Amino acid sequence: MSSKDAKAGIVVNGVVGQKRTREDSDDEDMKLDCEVLRKWMDPVQGLANMRREFGEHGGVNMSIEASTTFTVMEPETMSKLFEGKLGPDRDFYIYSRHYNPTVLNLSRQMAAMEGTQAAYCTASGMSAISSVLTQLCNSGDHIVASNRLYGGTHALLAHFFPRKNNITTTFVDVADVSAVKEAIRPSTKVLYFESVSNPQLVVANIPVLAGVAHEKGVKVVVDNTFAPIIMSPIRYGADVVVHSLTKFISGSSDIIAGAVCGPADLISSMMGLTQGALMLQGPTMNPQIAFQLAMRLPHLELRMKEHCDRALIYSRRLKKLGMKVIYPGLEEHPQHNLMKKLLNEGYGFGGMLCLDLESTEIANDLLRHLQNVSLFGLMAVSLGYHDTLMSCSGSSTSSELSKEEQNSAGISAGLVRMSIGFTGSVEKRWSQLLDALTSLKLVPDSAKWLD
Repeated sequence: MSSKDAKAGIVVNGVVGQKRTREDSDDEDMKLDCEVLRKWMDPVQGLANMRREFGEHGGVNMSIEASTTFTVMEPETMSKLFEGKLGPDRDFYIYSRHYNPTVLNLSRQMAAMEGTQAAYCTASGMSAISSVLTQLCNSGDHIVASNRLYGGTHALLAHFFPRKNNITTTFVDVADVSAVKEAIRPSTKVLYFESVSNPQLVVANIPVLAGVAHEKGVKVVVDNTFAPIIMSPIRYGADVVVHSLTKFISGSSDIIAGAVCGPADLISSMMGLTQGALMLQGPTMNPQIAFQLAMRLPHLELRMKEHCDRALIYSRRLKKLGMKVIYPGLEEHPQHNLMKKLLNEGYGFGGMLCLDLESTEIANDLLRHLQNVSLFGLMAVSLGYHDTLMSCSGSSTSSELSKEEQNSAGISAGLVRMSIGFTGSVEKRWSQLLDALTSLKLVPDSAKWLD
């Protein structure tokens, strides 16, 4: 697919506006240069301001385009489509693995929320990650990545890419800027990290890391799955943002989906007929799924606020009881002040919290009691559900890491990750959590009478 073809497909129809700029600041802690400091539209306002698509018969909701292939009225039109002279910007489509109107509509919403020129949605979060990295990297290239990543991402970078693609990765603590600088080689194409790490909730200093990467001509790809609406990595210099839409954005643990948000030329290249990772690897989103997700994005703001509010309330109370709780909203969190500066105002510090119980046995006892006795939440992986989901990370979502790698990443054997839900009243859920802690003697019985 030529650049002309690519642009016909996405630039006009997919772009939701150029990168917005933010007013300059002289905050030395952030170390933001004038290229990274940009005027910015709040992500919720960005969604509200985006182009509205109506249904085929004037419905307030866009129609679902379930077709795999699209007809033309003249045979010459088909040639123009494949030559890139016509595309979705003029309402011409070829095949739904290329572009689909319903999926493109959701993709515009994601671009509006993340403040990128364009976006396209995929069949899963992992397909979004693997597709953008294979688009940016060739055989023999190198990636620098955080040593604190979701286990599946770590396995992709540490094992699958070297064996299948001849792409290697150096894992570093991205909080150590000197280590990041030293890890970058002439063959490095991407610096990859999570805005808030899974599961330890370490907050990345996006502007500093972006500055380091861009000095060396390296692209910055940020997984923002833990912080939709809350943080906007593009605002602070990231080049690409990826999401697992399965989590908070879906909100119901019933959909597997992902998204890549970034420059229009990158998204277009990923749809190229001869070199596009999305087009050729085919992680195609079902338009029925795209429609459902598009209907959920408008109330993501409300859901995230409730997730965040409850996580902050519980973490403060747990801290007061002497529990080893990890939550960026606590002043004691090592990156609390950093996250305050990176946040989009008014949404909170995230819906995830962790309890470090030191041993797997204690962690499993607590999980068993929380689900089966006190009914606080559910033992399950994933996150962003309306009920609380809980797991012991070392033996579940981070099990792809070796014990040495887990230790290096700060994942203890008894680390319990909680995705805080919003069903039931705050006080009722707190009483269920407290019941489990007191029953297992993790806090004294007198805690039940503490404010």
